[in-house]
Amino acid sequence: MKGIDTNVLVRYLVKDDSAQSNKASRFIARECSRESPCLINRIVLCDLVWVLESAYGYPKETIAAVLEQILRTSQFQIEDLPAAWIALREYRKGRAGFADCFLGVVNRRLGCEHTATFDASAGRMEGFLLLS
Repeated sequence: MKGIDTNVLVRYLVKDDSAQSNKASRFIARECSRESPCLINRIVLCDLVWVLESAYGYPKETIAAVLEQILRTSQFQIEDLPAAWIALREYRKGRAGFADCFLGVVNRRLGCEHTATFDASAGRMEGFLLLS
């Protein structure tokens, strides 16, 4: 199995650096298949969202659509795919960031009564405790 780092995924999606975009596209076309998908772990998904928001200024709706496409792509194996889908739904409907949504889902599944946070948006979500 092969893994994909955030910077490769960003270049593949955004195509803002032609040399790196071409390399990323070739790698994914050559190395990622239905029979042998490339791993995208939860850290990469969270990092991807942060980069698309902060460095590129993409709106939440666009980012959510990109995440959905990634989760549906059979050439990618997503770490904890069921939790990623739940996090995406929570991200779409709420104000919290995707990383907070994913963190909350994973922590609930691991048995956490709640996750303490100072983030007001995350603090309104199920499974979080806002420290004020």
